[in-house]
Amino acid sequence: MGEQWRPTSGEDVLARIAWSRLTEPRDRAAGLLLAALGAVEALHWLDRARRPAGRARALAEVSGIDPEVDAIAWGRAVARWEPRLRDLDPRRELQVITRLGGSVLVPGDPAWPPGLDDLGPEAPHCLWARGDPALLARPAVAVVGSRASTPYGNHVSAELVAGLIDAGRAIVSGGAFGIDAAAHRATLALYGTPVAVMAGGLDRFYPAANAAMLAQVAQDGVVVSEAPPGTAPMRQRFLSRNRLIAALAGATVVVEASWRSGALSTAHHALTIGRPLAAVPGPITSAASAGCHRLLREGAECVTAASEVVQLLAPLGSVADQMRDVPAGLLDDLDQGQAQVLDALPARAAADVSALVRASGLAQAQVRSALGYLELAGRVRRDGPRWRRAGT
Repeated sequence: MGEQWRPTSGEDVLARIAWSRLTEPRDRAAGLLLAALGAVEALHWLDRARRPAGRARALAEVSGIDPEVDAIAWGRAVARWEPRLRDLDPRRELQVITRLGGSVLVPGDPAWPPGLDDLGPEAPHCLWARGDPALLARPAVAVVGSRASTPYGNHVSAELVAGLIDAGRAIVSGGAFGIDAAAHRATLALYGTPVAVMAGGLDRFYPAANAAMLAQVAQDGVVVSEAPPGTAPMRQRFLSRNRLIAALAGATVVVEASWRSGALSTAHHALTIGRPLAAVPGPITSAASAGCHRLLREGAECVTAASEVVQLLAPLGSVADQMRDVPAGLLDDLDQGQAQVLDALPARAAADVSALVRASGLAQAQVRSALGYLELAGRVRRDGPRWRRAGT
C-alpha cells in the first residue's frame, strides 16, 4: 500500500475514500470486489494481489465472484489500480473536503441516496458533498439538456422547474452551461432545492464561469461528486457522471438536446435503471431539439408541463396521487400483490420487472405472477421487455 496509510479494522469510510481515488467511475471489477469483500478487506486483497508471491492465490480467491470477470480481467484490474497506491492518503482527502465545509457519504449512512444502489456494481464507492446531504432524500426530478441551449429551451426549463418546485420536487442537474444552468438558476430564484452533480473534485467547481452559481447551489442545496478533491473533469467522467444524475432522480426530463448531446447519455442511464424518461418537443426545424425528438420516437414520454412530469412520478409518491382519477372500486377484484404491482406501474411510462420489484416491494416471482394475471385481465400489456398499463 502507500507509505502513509494502511487500512485497519473499522475504517470503512477511509477505505471507500481510498477506492474512490484508486478507480475510475463505473469500474465494475472494483464494485464487485467491494460488494463481496467490503472496502477494507478489498484493499488488503489488492495489497496481496499486487505482490508476485501472493498474486496467484489472491486471484483464485475472487475467481467465483462473477463469471464475467475471469483471472485475466482481475489481473488487468490490479494493474489499473496499483499505480495509484503510491502516496495514497485518504485522511488527507477527508481533511480537504472538511476544510471546504463538505462531507463524505458512504452506503449505510442515513443520508446515502438509496437510488444509487440501483446502479449495482457501478454505484459510487462514496459520495463527496458540499451543502446539506440530507436534501438528497427529497423526491427529485432531473432536468437536463444541451449546453448550447436556445432561448426556447431556457424558457421551458424555467417553467418546468417552477411547476416541479410547487409539487415539492428537488431539481437535479449537472452544473454545465445551457439547460443545466437554466434549471439551477430557476431553482435558486424560486427558493427550491437544487442538486448539482459534478464530474470532477469539489475543490474547484467546473465550468469556472458557473462557479458562483454552483457555490450558491452548495449554500442553498447540495453539490455532489463521486470524484475526490483534485480530480480533473475529463470527458469520460462527464459521461459517467450522468448515471448519478439519473439515479438521484425519480424521473429524468430532457428539455433540449442535439442529435449527439451528452444529455442522451443521462436518458440512457435512466432507462437502464428503470426510471421514467421524458422529453420536451421543440420546433422540427431546430437542431437543438433533434435529440429530444429522437428520444420521443424511441419511446420517451412527451411532456409539455410540470404536471405531466409529476404524473410520471406518481408510483414513487402516494397511492392517492397515482389513482386520483381512477374510479373507486377498480382494484377491488385484485389481491394485495396484484394491486401492489399495478400500483407500482408508472402512470404513462413502461417499466421492467426489476424496476417493479423495487417499486412494489415484492419478490420477483410474485411480480411476474401478478403481471401474468393483470395481462390476462387486460390491465397491463407488454412493451418489449417492459410492461405498461393498458391504454397507455
